Amino acid sequence: MQNENEHMPEETREDSLKAHLKALHRSLEERGEVDDELEMLLRQLDGDINKVLERHADDPDANTYGLASRSQEITARFAARHPTLEPALRQLGNILANMGI
Repeated sequence: MQNENEHMPEETREDSLKAHLKALHRSLEERGEVDDELEMLLRQLDGDINKVLERHADDPDANTYGLASRSQEITARFAARHPTLEPALRQLGNILANMGI
């Protein structure tokens, strides 16, 4: 099964990623179920994603530090404690992977 973001132009995928990050933040705020550890890891990931997007705009070949893998690790680690967030976290990892980040 192919992801819908796979065939999007790079700019559209970045917009999709930014929109997904905003929606994830909104969801986290509304649910209020995030523990300190998950919040810290998600904030770090969010900051790193924004840095990579800025760097990627200037240099498409810039190192991306395996952010898709980190997102997938966070998803696996917290899926049991935060089952309602798991689909959004998984989708974030898929978007990053499809962008090659």
